[in-house]
Amino acid sequence: MTIRLLIVDDDPLVRAGLTLMLGGAEDLEIVGEGADGREVPELVARYAPDVVLMDIRMPHVDGLTATELLRARPGAPEVVVLTTFHADEQVLRALRAGAAGFVLKDTAPAEIVAAVRRVAAGDPVLSPAVTRQLMTHVAGQPERPPRTAAADRLAGLADREREVAVAVGRGLSNAEIAAELYMSVPTVKTHVSRVLAKLGLNNRVQVALLVHDAGLLGEDDPS
Repeated sequence: MTIRLLIVDDDPLVRAGLTLMLGGAEDLEIVGEGADGREVPELVARYAPDVVLMDIRMPHVDGLTATELLRARPGAPEVVVLTTFHADEQVLRALRAGAAGFVLKDTAPAEIVAAVRRVAAGDPVLSPAVTRQLMTHVAGQPERPPRTAAADRLAGLADREREVAVAVGRGLSNAEIAAELYMSVPTVKTHVSRVLAKLGLNNRVQVALLVHDAGLLGEDDPS
């Protein structure tokens, strides 16, 4: 199966470099390029990509706004954010908007290809370790969405689903969740899928952020 890839970055040298690096992968087809977020809707409609590599900082419509608008549409392609930072506020906003993860612009070509493949297969490109790093970063921020709103969203989960959601929020892998909650890994995967469906979220990172916003991690845990 060929993965159709759209690259959106305002720097032509970056676009050329990514095209050169990724174009050699047999299962990737670079179907189009864009220089600004305002071009994304038209490019997606024209080329029907499976994955969009999206720069954050662009002059007219930034990658954050473009990601939010794109992921709100039914049948939208997955988005991987291109950034020079590991966990700044803009990356967090992109993840909340439904981006499947992020890659640094200086990431090795093979790792970017692997990230695109994972996202196309429905997996986020953030490891549990990176999720924990993001949660640590979020915990240090003075402002966040209202806790009650996040808690209300989680209230619709069954008890076991809630336990799994909190474990995801702590950055645990499926195997670690299975060991901690005495489940099989396939059962954990089933619960994660149900949590995503019930909450209307795209990936585990969004679950982790919502759990954090609800005050269920670490010192914020109301229990």
